[in-house]
Amino acid sequence: MERLVERLEKAVERLETVCQGSGRCGEASAKGVAQYVQAFDALLAGPVAEYIKISKEVGGDVQKHAEMVHAGLMSERALLVVASQHQQPAENAFSELLKPISEQIQAVQNFREKNRGSKLFNHLSAVSESIPALGWVAMAPKPGPYVKEMTDAAMFYTNRILKEYKDVDKKQVDWVKAYLSIWTELQAYIKEYHTTGLTWSKTGPVATEGAKAPPAPPAGVAPPPPGPPPPPAPMSSSTDDSASRSALFAQINRGEGITSGLRHVSDDMKTHKNPALKNQGGPVRSGPKPFTAPKPACNANPSPKAPPLLELEGKKWRVENQENATNLVISDTELKQVAYVFKCTNSTLQIKGKINSITLDNCKKLGLVFDDVVGIVEIINSRDVKVQVMGKVPTISINKTDGCHVYLSKSSLDCEIVSAKSSEMNVLIPAEGGDFTEFPVPEQFKTVWNGQKLVTTVTEIAG
Repeated sequence: MERLVERLEKAVERLETVCQGSGRCGEASAKGVAQYVQAFDALLAGPVAEYIKISKEVGGDVQKHAEMVHAGLMSERALLVVASQHQQPAENAFSELLKPISEQIQAVQNFREKNRGSKLFNHLSAVSESIPALGWVAMAPKPGPYVKEMTDAAMFYTNRILKEYKDVDKKQVDWVKAYLSIWTELQAYIKEYHTTGLTWSKTGPVATEGAKAPPAPPAGVAPPPPGPPPPPAPMSSSTDDSASRSALFAQINRGEGITSGLRHVSDDMKTHKNPALKNQGGPVRSGPKPFTAPKPACNANPSPKAPPLLELEGKKWRVENQENATNLVISDTELKQVAYVFKCTNSTLQIKGKINSITLDNCKKLGLVFDDVVGIVEIINSRDVKVQVMGKVPTISINKTDGCHVYLSKSSLDCEIVSAKSSEMNVLIPAEGGDFTEFPVPEQFKTVWNGQKLVTTVTEIAG
């Protein structure tokens, strides 16, 4: 990993050398580096450096993850240098330029998936959920809001870190502040220099897939002087253009005679006179396609399907990658144990006895039935899940989930349900005769300023 970071840093240095030598760096400063590249360097030297420093102090998986994040940021800086020297390329060429960033994003996310048993899993999750923010360079016309959305995704996990370490380890709290400040500063940077998308140079050549810097000079040797300026554009093209324009105006000045060369269209050649023409196949012309911002390239080779898992690892029950499993049962439980259910689809799970906490992550069409939980039941990044409480549970948290039914027991009616960025949530309260009465969880709110503070109330949807 250290070698990879070193290679990226050398690539950036080579790009800087080319920028300084050519003198064609867009809005360049006296040093030959574009102003927005310098501003990005300030971000790297400030919040990013602080995040790297504290991550090294925390050590372990957090330090390794931070090195990968730094590599991604250096890849992004390299793209910014290219953009400051080149005009905007075609979409397919831009996708190729985005590949180094996309690969780093994938590497950061894969590291989290391979280390689900890490003691610092919340740290890895906070980074993994927000690292797609590096793709703002492809998110026209609103890159800033995109970064904010990714930051909000990280805050779910950073809040858990703060809750766990607030009065225990100040270093962890500082880590959260340093990491979130990267994205906060990046939003301000984008607002100032790239409000509607990545800013490309208005001069210089059009960027291509192979837009790279020349090899770096040997250590201790001054870089070679800049090469000669590019040769002037051939005059023949402008001459041809002038001739074409003259011919065009000559044709227009012919007046009515301009239509003399047109062919007469008879009735049998008109579709409204000859319906048979409509049944003949032929190419259908469509208008130009609307512009869509290129998305960061994805890994062409998807990772192999992970095997299903149901096992006790230390004090954690791991239930992962289960599909169409309708008889999953965890019965031998203890109060100190937790259950983590990940990527289970179209399955049902029953947890007997009393357990500390349960987390459902990235599950679809999952049914969960449990007896008692002394801590919290968390539902994250899931869809169409049903949760039934047979005993008691103090808190149920629903985050980034679409479609969630919670069946409460009579002894758990005092349960607190906390939701964020979720939809189609319903709580079912037991009624007489064993039936349930369904109540929707509000999703629409109204916020007003009362002169002293913001007041938020539930808004009833009309209709």
